[in-house]
Amino acid sequence: MVASGVTTAQPVAFASNGLEGRYATALYELAAEQQQLDAVLDECAALARLIDESAPLRTVLDDRRLDIRVSRKAVLAVLDSQGFCQTLKNFVGVVADNRRLPNLRQIMAAVDALASARRGEVVADVTSAQPLTTTQRAQLQVRLAEAGYSRITIRERVDSSLLGGLVVRVGAKLYDASLQTRLFRLHYAMKGAA
Repeated sequence: MVASGVTTAQPVAFASNGLEGRYATALYELAAEQQQLDAVLDECAALARLIDESAPLRTVLDDRRLDIRVSRKAVLAVLDSQGFCQTLKNFVGVVADNRRLPNLRQIMAAVDALASARRGEVVADVTSAQPLTTTQRAQLQVRLAEAGYSRITIRERVDSSLLGGLVVRVGAKLYDASLQTRLFRLHYAMKGAA
């Protein structure tokens, strides 16, 4: 356990070092102090989805040639039109002022990881060739529980280049059961046999 500056302790599972971790910790502690933690966490997840779904917003976030005042004003106008809370708008304003808008999506992911770590949950990043069905998700949850991960949150991503199967990353462990990797191994096994 690492003492966090307050009287509580934080599990070592979340590394709060690094740019994204420091910003995530600051937002998390501010929201907890203002007793708005649940609302801010929900809005962070909504902002992450908004960034993922909006190509124009990603362009504004990633374009370092834009004047900082222009990009700040544009992002805050989007947040305002979507009805985000003042705490999150102020936080994004600070991120913009510090020229860290290109890191905003990673900061939102770090907030999610921090919240999971503080709840004692483990996050499994699951990449599949097709979106998982409800049955597949339940089977995966059972398999992960059998592997010793009882309190786990599954984050899904689709990557059609896998061709089939799954790639599951839990912390530092990687479970790769993708068709792409199997074909790659078969290719090298056949090369060695020739």
